[in-house]
Order: sequence, then structure tokens, then C-alpha cells
Amino acid sequence: MAVVISAAVVISSCKDKRSTGWEYAPNMYEHIAYDPDQKNNNFKDGKTAQLPPAGTTPVGFVRFDYPNTKEGYETAGTEVKSPLPQTPENLAEGQQLFVAFCSPCHGKEGQGNGLVVAHGFPAPPSYSKGNSSRGGAMKDLTDGKIYHTITYGVNAMGSYASQLDPTERWKVIMYVHHLQTL
Repeated sequence: MAVVISAAVVISSCKDKRSTGWEYAPNMYEHIAYDPDQKNNNFKDGKTAQLPPAGTTPVGFVRFDYPNTKEGYETAGTEVKSPLPQTPENLAEGQQLFVAFCSPCHGKEGQGNGLVVAHGFPAPPSYSKGNSSRGGAMKDLTDGKIYHTITYGVNAMGSYASQLDPTERWKVIMYVHHLQTL
């Protein structure tokens, strides 16, 4: 045992002091993959980060091919329908999401009396009694029109596309339809 310890001390003391020693799994430190901003001679333009082919959709991304225009809003209003079944579970989750993300402005019952209104921000219209700034009664808004509004926002309301994934948006829409009947 003493011989092994002595040999280890002698070998380690003769070593270059700037060396970090043996590396376990050096591929974890010195990767062979290109960094996105690194020059890459494998491509004509010399860039590693390439644009995806035209017409492709990233994994897990749901396309919504309606532009953020009045025409896109109207077209979505007639063509887009919820893909989710009307279940008590979906409605309950839609209510939870609505309370978390929408009620600060729209109020818990969708009457446009949320907490931010009490702090001086403009009140959004009531889902059951108000009129849309794009025309028509709020109680008549369709799946597609509400989805378009959540995705892109309108007036003082910003987009919620980064906060609510497509499935969550549809659940919120189910709950909004419930609020339209109050």
C-alpha cells in the first residue's frame, strides 16, 4: 500500500503544473458539433445556422395560417373550429387558465371588471353584454375569432401565444363561450 501511495505522489509531482489532469469523457468538454454561430465550410454560405426548408413545420408547433389582419380575423372566424371535445375536464381547466391569465383584465365572470381596471387601465368589453372593437356583439364571437385574438392580441390586449399553448387556448375559449351566456 505504501508503495502505491509513494508511486502516486512521485508521478503527480513530476507532472506539468498547468495540466488539468486526466479528463473523464473528454467529448463532453470538447464537442465535435458546430456551434450555431460558428463558421461551417459544409454549407455554401459558410454558416452553421441554416434556415429550415420552405413549408416545413417545427416539431410540436401548431400552424395557424391566418394573418394578423382584419381579413385574417374574419376568415378565422368562419373557418376555425375547436378540435377539443366539450368535456367537464376541459371546461374546468379552461376556467383555471382564464382565471390565471385573463381575469386580471376581463374579470372572473368576463364582465370587463378585472383588477387592472381598478388601477386605471381601460376596461375590456363584457363577454355577455359588450360589443367587440372589430364589430359585433362579444356574445357572438366564434371559436376562430377568439383564437385569433388570443394568438395575436387586439387593442390594449397583447398576444398570449407565448403564455398559452394551442390546446390551452382552446380550453380558455370553451370557458369564454360559457361566460358569453351569463
